[in-house]
Amino acid sequence: MKQSKLERRNTWIAYSFLAPNFLGFMIFTLIPVVFSIGLAFMTWNGGSINNMTFSGLENFRTIFKDFSFTKSDMGITLRNTSMFTLFTVPLTIVMALSLALALNRAAKGAKVLRAVFFFPYVASLVAMCMCWSFMLMKYGPVNQFLRIFGITIEKSWTQSSDFAMWSIILVSVWRNAGYYMVMYLAGLQGVPAELYEAATVDGANGWKKFWKITFPMLTPTTFFVSIMMVIYCFKIFDVVAIMTDGGPGRATKMLVSHIYNLSFVQIKYGQASAVSMVLFFIVLTITLFQFRTERKFVNYL
Repeated sequence: MKQSKLERRNTWIAYSFLAPNFLGFMIFTLIPVVFSIGLAFMTWNGGSINNMTFSGLENFRTIFKDFSFTKSDMGITLRNTSMFTLFTVPLTIVMALSLALALNRAAKGAKVLRAVFFFPYVASLVAMCMCWSFMLMKYGPVNQFLRIFGITIEKSWTQSSDFAMWSIILVSVWRNAGYYMVMYLAGLQGVPAELYEAATVDGANGWKKFWKITFPMLTPTTFFVSIMMVIYCFKIFDVVAIMTDGGPGRATKMLVSHIYNLSFVQIKYGQASAVSMVLFFIVLTITLFQFRTERKFVNYL
């Protein structure tokens, strides 16, 4: 059907609003991603683009050469990132859900507490990390508090190979819990009150209400939070760079830190792109697994 002059005008107006966002996505996201995929199969140490040479799978063979979770850079960074993800994701979900359940009721001061717990997510990341680094120093408030319970830590957390990873996990959970608390609060608002009333009539206690009503109704929210947290954990860089810079030694060196080092320190763009592709496929595989598990879990409930 032929469009009228007014319809064509409205269509072009709509395109004009969409164009800036689309062009920004294409220039700053789509083209770099496509270029990075191609670069993973090239050898390029910077300079003119004419210096690029096709190397096939050589970059992938190089990054996995002598692979070891305790010796090679690729193995250590993969192990560190996996450990960070394994602890950060569930701890963040538990913390966010606990805060949401505690602050869901319209109790006095609940709104203020919601703002307090959400604030770390919007606060300056650099200032926040510096404050935590101070609190986790050898004679900082955290170690002084632990001494009350007979726990003595003789080093700053960020300078100890045993505690450096836990300092990153602690800060990440503390920063993200408030943000995902808001999502859980939104999810809790969508749970029909009639379900709780019917459960009360049937004699269900608080735990049964949570396990049989609240938790199943929050499954979509938990699924979304878990996916977003996995992506966040595998691309973690800023907190590590500020607090530990991957140290001590390689105790907190992550995959993205490894990519940064290959790109801007060693100037090996091909190998850095190869590691990026590995990171992409790891996150993609985990996400697809989560989608499949979520469907089975919903059917089970």
